[in-house]
Amino acid sequence: MTARNRVLVLVCALLVLAGVAVASVLHASARADRRNQARPGGPRITAGPVSLTDSRRLVFRNMAWGPHRDELTSVPASGPSGPRVASKVKCLRFYAASGTGVCLQAAHGTVQDTYRAVILDAGLHERARYDVPGIPSRARVSPSGRYAAWTAFVGGDSYAGTNFSTRAAIVDTRTGKLTPSLEAYRVIKDGRTYHAADVNFWGVTFASDDRTFYATMATHGSTYLVRGDLPTRTVTTVHTNVECPSLSPDGTRIAYKKRVKGLPADAPWHLYVLDLRTGHETALSESRSVDDQAVWRDDHTLVYALPGDYGADLYTTPSDGTGTPHRISTAAVSPAYIN
Repeated sequence: MTARNRVLVLVCALLVLAGVAVASVLHASARADRRNQARPGGPRITAGPVSLTDSRRLVFRNMAWGPHRDELTSVPASGPSGPRVASKVKCLRFYAASGTGVCLQAAHGTVQDTYRAVILDAGLHERARYDVPGIPSRARVSPSGRYAAWTAFVGGDSYAGTNFSTRAAIVDTRTGKLTPSLEAYRVIKDGRTYHAADVNFWGVTFASDDRTFYATMATHGSTYLVRGDLPTRTVTTVHTNVECPSLSPDGTRIAYKKRVKGLPADAPWHLYVLDLRTGHETALSESRSVDDQAVWRDDHTLVYALPGDYGADLYTTPSDGTGTPHRISTAAVSPAYIN
C-alpha cells in the first residue's frame, strides 16, 4: 500500500468515527427530547407547590416521561393514581418525615457524575447538602425528622451478588453532625465485638426514640439485621438473611427482603415481615422479587416498587401475609407518606 493510499484509509476511518460520534450524540439528544415529552395515557401532572407538612399526602419521585420526570410529586394518599402536583425538585431517591426530607441527587459533569444528599425543609428548600461517594440507593428520615440516612453503592459493584461495596451515612439534621459510614461503629456479633475488613452496611430505618435504628450488615457472604444505638455508636446483630429493613410505625416489626434459595440469581428476594419480639418470620403474598426498601403505609400495609413501563410502579400488600398485591400508582418510586 502506497503512502497516498494509507492517508486515504486513515482519512476514511476518521470520517467514519466522526460520523458514528455525531450519530450517537444526535441519538442521545433525540432520546432526551422524547423523555421530556409526555406520553399519551400517562398521569396528569401540573406544576405547583409541594409541602412536607400537608397531611394525608403521598410524595414520590415521578418517573413518567415529560417535563416533570424525576421531580418530587404529590398526590392524595387516598388517591395515589390521581393527578400529580410537581415540585421542580429532582431526586434519585427520597424520603421524608415530620417536615424534613432527604433528596439524593446527581450532579452531571463533563467527565463523570457526582452525587449529593440534600436535606430539605417542609417547603422543599435546601437546608444542607453532603457529598455522597457513589450511586444513591436508599434514603430514610427518622419519625421526628431529626436524623436522615442514605446508602450509596461505591465503585459501581453489582447489587445482584454479595461482592459489592456500600456506604451508609447518618446525619443529625439539627446539628449537621455527619457519620459518613456506619463502618465507624462498633459491631457486636454473637455477643462479642466483631472486626472484619469486608463489613458493609445499607438500608437504615429509624425508631421513634431518636436513638435506635436498624440496618443491614453484610460480612463473609452473609447478611444480618443489626440494631444500632446512636449515642453509643454500636450495632448489634439481631437476625440473619435480612436486607433493606423497614421498621413498622408501632416499632414491633421489620419488613425486609430475604434471599430465597432456588430463585434466579438476578431476582433472589422475597418480602418478609419479622416480629422483633418473637423472631417469627411471615412471608408476604407478593410472589415477585422485590429489590426495594418497602415503606409502611400504616401498621397493616406495605408499599414498594416493582419494574414498570416508565421504570417503576408502586404496589401494596398486607403485612400479615394475606391478601393480593395490587398496583396503586404507575411511574413512581421512593414514596413517603405525609401524615
